[in-house]
Amino acid sequence: MPKLFDSFALKDVTLRNRIALSPMTQYSCGPDGVVTDWHLVHLGARAVGGAGLVVVEQLAVAPEGRMTPGCAGLWNDAQAEALARVTRFVRAQGAVPGVQLGHAGRKGGLRKPWEGYAQMPAEDPENWESIGPSDIPYGGRIPRAARAMTRDDIRRVQRDYAAAARRALEAGFEWLEIHYAHGFLGASFLSPIANTRTDEYGGNAENRARFLVETFQAVREVWPERLPLTVRIGAIDFHPDTHSIEDSIALVEALAVRGLDLVDISLGMNTDAAEVPWTERGFMVPTAARIRRETGMPVAVSWNLGDPVHADRMIRAGDADLLMVGRPALANPHWPLLAAMMLGEPSPLALLPPQYRSFLEKAKDNPHVAGFGEAWSDIPA
Repeated sequence: MPKLFDSFALKDVTLRNRIALSPMTQYSCGPDGVVTDWHLVHLGARAVGGAGLVVVEQLAVAPEGRMTPGCAGLWNDAQAEALARVTRFVRAQGAVPGVQLGHAGRKGGLRKPWEGYAQMPAEDPENWESIGPSDIPYGGRIPRAARAMTRDDIRRVQRDYAAAARRALEAGFEWLEIHYAHGFLGASFLSPIANTRTDEYGGNAENRARFLVETFQAVREVWPERLPLTVRIGAIDFHPDTHSIEDSIALVEALAVRGLDLVDISLGMNTDAAEVPWTERGFMVPTAARIRRETGMPVAVSWNLGDPVHADRMIRAGDADLLMVGRPALANPHWPLLAAMMLGEPSPLALLPPQYRSFLEKAKDNPHVAGFGEAWSDIPA
């Protein structure tokens, strides 16, 4: 069985290990949606830190697809040009640059988290009209309902996804993930909590999945076969009134026959009323393992997997193929180095670029270097 620090090949792309930086929105753009030096340093540091795959935060495929006015986008060429600087640096550090495309749907038009993360007033000059499958409010901090999408809206958004995928390729990304989780547009179409449509995009599970399948097909037509095309799905919601895991399995199977290469297993988050076991270690792993087993599709998984020993055991057990590291990588950009040390990898310093490695190798006989204490002198170069 493979382990956490084995390489992972998918299509024409090979990751140096099975650690991926999970896409995490930084809310650090201007209203133009163009990434900044913050993104270059944030993402570049995790590539320097040894991750095999570095996935940029969800990029909105249209202006109304943002969560907040500070979210990044890929709806125009200026945004793609700025992202190309990031992909060049990430690739130069030995990591694969990945991109996540998405649309906030009914969770759009919010303030940044440190500004309250609540829905902007309708009269706020920075606000925009949010859209969704139905005019059902998300609730809580998002009390105002989104406008129910027309068929023309659906076609337009699907064209937006395809156009963003073309720009992602031009910007140098080698791995593409479509975001169908976390209560955003794709997730809300799949869930009867958010989707009460009576046309071909609502009702039974096949109809509720139709938007996701068609959008995937639109991206598949423009994304090269040689590069991985993946999706993040909200596999379960931990709520009795939403879609079932069987619905999610059927979705993966439908996407598989249309060219899906890997599925990233996460939460639906279609309601704040869900009873999610937030403090349980690796609580999404059993779901990922079942979907991998029943569909034969490679899977990635995240949530509470910051313990390297547990993460490695998960990979060895065949429960998942990739580890998506989020908050642990925010706390420590060199989380892969820490994991390699804890797991007894023969040459953990090889994860680092020579600018760092040359200094640390020379100091290995000093047990106080880098705060690793006595264990530092036992680390192989």
